[in-house]
Amino acid sequence: MALKIVFMGAPDFARTILQALIDSNHDVVCVYSQPPRPAGRGKQERPTPVHLLAEAQGILVRTPVSLKDSAEQAAFAALKADVAVVAAYGLILPKPILDAPRKGCVNVHASLLPRWRGAAPIQRAIMEGDTESGVTIMGMEEGLDTGPMLLMSGVDIGPETTAGELHDALADLGARLLLDALDRLEVGLLKPRPQPLAGVTYAAKID
Repeated sequence: MALKIVFMGAPDFARTILQALIDSNHDVVCVYSQPPRPAGRGKQERPTPVHLLAEAQGILVRTPVSLKDSAEQAAFAALKADVAVVAAYGLILPKPILDAPRKGCVNVHASLLPRWRGAAPIQRAIMEGDTESGVTIMGMEEGLDTGPMLLMSGVDIGPETTAGELHDALADLGARLLLDALDRLEVGLLKPRPQPLAGVTYAAKID
């Protein structure tokens, strides 16, 4: 059975995830992304990679600056999604958003949680000399990347691995792992596990 999905994301990492959903049997009914921002020499406003892909596929795109507004929350709820998939979106999801989809919100996070919660897990893993990274599919709650773990898979980081190479490997892994998670979600085979209390680190945004 196809799930009715709202996708929320912005950069290239999220674009890879969205492409996998578009190519699957699931129905992406709406995409949320960051608003277009000035970029390049001419400082012309440029939509995010996720926005451009969704637009090219004829999918409804919304780019609110915040989801705290009650009208935005009502518009989101009116989509009647089965699940919201979030990947590098960049906005905090308030409780009314988290509670709106029938099966909740799931996040594709580019680390082996609880290590590297936050905005820049790929860069921080490389900067700190980690020898392993991975992707965690987690259920979302109001805390910053604190939700229960649904699926997890790791990759090795070699001494010569660049942030770009790790980014691409984790985006591909995240796409595959997400589709597996959605298949299990449909039939009730996902078993949420709380994140360990030990080993929590934070990947602060890199300017």
